[in-house]
Amino acid sequence: MNFRKIVFLTGTRADFGKLKSLMLRLQSDEHFDVHVFITGMHMLSRYGSTWEEVRKAGLVNIYRFINQNEQDSMDQILSKTICGLSDYVKEITPDMIVVHGDRVEALAGAIVGSLNNIRVAHIEGGEVSGTVDEIIRHSISKMSHFHFVANDEARRRLVQLGESKETIYVIGSPDIDIMNSPELPTLEKVKSYYHFNFKDYAILMFHPVTTEYRSIQQQISTIVDCALQVSQNFVVLYPNNDHGTEFILQEYERLQGCSRFAIYPSMRFEYFLTLLKHANYIIGNSSAGIREAPHFGVPTINLGSRQHRRVQTSSVINVSINCKDIVEAIKLVQVMPRISRTLFGNGNSAGEFIQVLQTEENWDRDIQKYFIDYPSK
Repeated sequence: MNFRKIVFLTGTRADFGKLKSLMLRLQSDEHFDVHVFITGMHMLSRYGSTWEEVRKAGLVNIYRFINQNEQDSMDQILSKTICGLSDYVKEITPDMIVVHGDRVEALAGAIVGSLNNIRVAHIEGGEVSGTVDEIIRHSISKMSHFHFVANDEARRRLVQLGESKETIYVIGSPDIDIMNSPELPTLEKVKSYYHFNFKDYAILMFHPVTTEYRSIQQQISTIVDCALQVSQNFVVLYPNNDHGTEFILQEYERLQGCSRFAIYPSMRFEYFLTLLKHANYIIGNSSAGIREAPHFGVPTINLGSRQHRRVQTSSVINVSINCKDIVEAIKLVQVMPRISRTLFGNGNSAGEFIQVLQTEENWDRDIQKYFIDYPSK
């Protein structure tokens, strides 16, 4: 097969966890030259400068780009990322840009690729979430040439969007590869590394919903009130840096000094997976509660609208953000059976991903895209 140069774009600890197994698998193949464009939250000291985790993973060709300051809005971050990535790809001339999910950095990758005749591969397109993220995700899909989706439902949605069926590959969610790995750290190692020693605990992760900006302060105030009210240890992780994060971080200051709370800007992905695997439950609105937690059999209390219409297992309890309902949900998850459930593949995403890229016929398709009309039934 021909030699191919592949650029992966990563902007957060979360998308790196999804892309890591794919990056390392391709880097180990002599037919691929892997490069990693690191930007977004990775580059912010406030969130732990997580670009270091990319370097520690053993990835070789990495490039760091600061695309924002704390005052930037999402559109400003998008424009800065487009400018930086455009200069970068003109210098190294890749054959493909690989992006994940629904962040503005991924949108920038899709825009730069599609406008420079570079093939774009989108990981985990075709999903719904009910916020502005969903609009971004579908926009990325329309500019992508390869679609690597988590399940048949996502595949069906991409077909509805007019994407060619032969460009859509159901490979599962790549983080399942890592979740099934016997090399995850022990819980004792995680506790030692992050300096907490709770015998049992829950995880709290709450992100701002930008379309509900005026309600975010009240939402997180209610959540913190409930966390202080229940007799439970919590490991709390910072939200992403979308508009409204400042309200969440201000409320978390109320938890400082309370021995039942351990608060961190970020956490290494494998360490987070071990933490999640042994948690009593996860509460908030992170996709980790929808995707990763059920795989470990960990119950989820999903708050508010951020994961609206996302495919869910029976271990996820959807709750409105008021203290009475939250406290009742906490009582309920304490007695739920821990049964592993997953709708996102069997843990061989990296193998299926590389098989597609190793197939020369898949590279021979016309880079010009067309909307595919399928006959109605």
